Amino acid sequence: LDESGELDNTLVIVTADNGMPFPRVKSHAYEFSNHLPLAIMWKNGINKPGRVVDDFVSFIDFAPTFLELANIEESESGMQPVTGKSLTDIFFSGKSGSVDKERDHILIGKERHDVGRPHDWGYPIRGIVRGDYLYIKNFEPSRWPACDPETGYLNTDGGPTKTQCIAAKKSPETVHYWQLTLGKRPGEELFNIKEDPACINNLAFESEFSEIKASLNEQLMSELKKQGDPRMTGNGNIFDEYVYADDRTRNFYERYMSGELNRAMAGWVNETDFEK
Repeated sequence: LDESGELDNTLVIVTADNGMPFPRVKSHAYEFSNHLPLAIMWKNGINKPGRVVDDFVSFIDFAPTFLELANIEESESGMQPVTGKSLTDIFFSGKSGSVDKERDHILIGKERHDVGRPHDWGYPIRGIVRGDYLYIKNFEPSRWPACDPETGYLNTDGGPTKTQCIAAKKSPETVHYWQLTLGKRPGEELFNIKEDPACINNLAFESEFSEIKASLNEQLMSELKKQGDPRMTGNGNIFDEYVYADDRTRNFYERYMSGELNRAMAGWVNETDFEK
């Protein structure tokens, strides 16, 4: 781009995938899962580069940004309806701190990410980040967040860290590490991500944080209803009914428990991850 003379006139975006492949990170909804690196350069477009902007932005903001800068109407793009908001208001403003008052929060969520639970069910999560706080609503706390132990916690990639977390379950002195990374979770979680970016201390059931939790819950539920989220309309089970995965691993839990599949079929984890 530099050699062709187009570098200054090109929007360059560098970012990353959702979280490291470690227990309690990838496929979850904590700070390290969703707060990702993002670097953007556009010498001829970004006003006053080097500013520190506090607004929340998301991957869903990329598409409307590209469409706007390419002078393509959304209706002519051939895309599904855009849900994000163009980043050009931040690019062109020249302001630091808060640029757009509507960007004072962001929603996060997950349904299904891997096989390994009965019926290929997911672990539905919705959450909101506002200010220093992350609030998470776990809709099915009876399920295993990293998939079932019998099938190797398949929603967490294999590795030395995961091996140690599984081993931690065997000792009363270390079982809390297993609980944090692979154990079941309550229906609500609340973290001060400024003081506790690792999201270890759940404040959801502390009385002094009840107002903060209630406020975040109210805003989250309100916005999800406006979006028509099936979890808000009593039809959340629709996500678990979609055909999921390919033929090789579909219905992995049932096929493994019946003996049809073996541990080697789950090549992204260690065979020792499976528990009896």
